[in-house]
Order: sequence, then structure tokens, then C-alpha cells
Amino acid sequence: MKIIVVGCGRNGSGLARALSKIGHDVTVIDLNAAAFALLGKDFRGKTVLGVGFDRDVLQKAEIDRTDAVAAFTTSDESNAVIARMAREIYHVPKVVARLYDRRKAEIYKRLGIQTLSSTTWGIKRAVDILSYSPLDAVFTFGNGDVEMVKIEVPSLIAGHRVKDLTVPGDIHVVAIERSNQTILPTAGTVFRRGDMLYIAAAVAAGGQLKRLLGLSGEGIYR
Repeated sequence: MKIIVVGCGRNGSGLARALSKIGHDVTVIDLNAAAFALLGKDFRGKTVLGVGFDRDVLQKAEIDRTDAVAAFTTSDESNAVIARMAREIYHVPKVVARLYDRRKAEIYKRLGIQTLSSTTWGIKRAVDILSYSPLDAVFTFGNGDVEMVKIEVPSLIAGHRVKDLTVPGDIHVVAIERSNQTILPTAGTVFRRGDMLYIAAAVAAGGQLKRLLGLSGEGIYR
């Protein structure tokens, strides 16, 4: 995946290093050139100097070819602007913004932006959320620990049953769109080619869901 991290402070740089280490193509934007030193000598991604909500800067970072954006500056207002631009102008599939004022969380949520609060966020959680993005998230529950994702049934699981894709407490198939109808499946419902699945899943279980769907790095999932 191609991911842009805006803000190269302690947390932003840590997130960028973690994403790069697991093979993502990471570009980091920051206004302060000295901040890039936090990425370390082993960082394999790219750096772009400039303001994170400047269109020329974002174009230089190739935002129009980006799978996910993480807005991790020290300003809620800047993070909001960056996140909204990424979502509404450039149609980036997954957008995450660090949030200092948790009272604004509902506003971000209505804009379709995943938030991580300064008191509960962690690099691993952010990596999980960003890496989960190729599945189409249609709704986020609560503080973002659970998402409703939509995906056309992969060929690997066509012919299998809902119970084969169920992990109690982590992954549940909520509904299936089939032949212009929506059905509420049972454990014995068989997946058919062309089915559109709506799955409620814990973000932390994203890797497990990808493996069950046959969308891991060894399959069709990138």
C-alpha cells in the first residue's frame, strides 16, 4: 500500500517507521526538515518538506495515487483540514487523524474520518487501521475499534458457509446482497459468486479477516 503520514513528530515518525518496516510505501510530510531525522537512517520511504494541507505539497507526495493518509500533526485543526482534503478532494480510501480534543470525535466520524485520541492511540493500532483499508469500510462503531466493511465475495470462499468466516467476538457476516436482494444470513448460508458481503469486524482482527478471505499478501490482496 502507498501511505502518506503528515507530521513527523515522535508519534508520526514511529508510525511511518512501523509501516515502512512491514513493506508499505510510505511518504512523510513535515514543515520542519530537522524532524525527518526521527525517521532514522534505515527508513526506506520518502520525505516531502512543506505544509501538509498545501495542494502542491500533497501532489508532490502523490496523494492522487495513495491508499491511505494519516494526519498526525500537533494541531487538531490542521489534522481536520488534511483529513477532509484527503477524503473529499482526493478520495483517499482510508483516512486517519490524530485527535487531541476527544469532544470533536463525532464531527470527524460524520465526515467518514477514523480518529485516534491522544490518550488511547498506539502505533500498532494505527498500523492495523491503515493496513485494513483496502476493504471498503462503510461504517465505524464507537471509538473505531470495530468497522463494518463491504467486499464482493472472493473466489476462494465461494461455496463456503458463513460459519467458515465467523470468529466469535471478532468477525461476523451481518448481511449479504444477492441478486438485488439483501439477506440476513445464518451460519449455514452458502456464499455465491457475485455476493456482496457486509462484515462487522474488530480492526485488530483485520489480518485474520484478510487471511480467511484469501486476501493476504500471498493471495490477491495487496
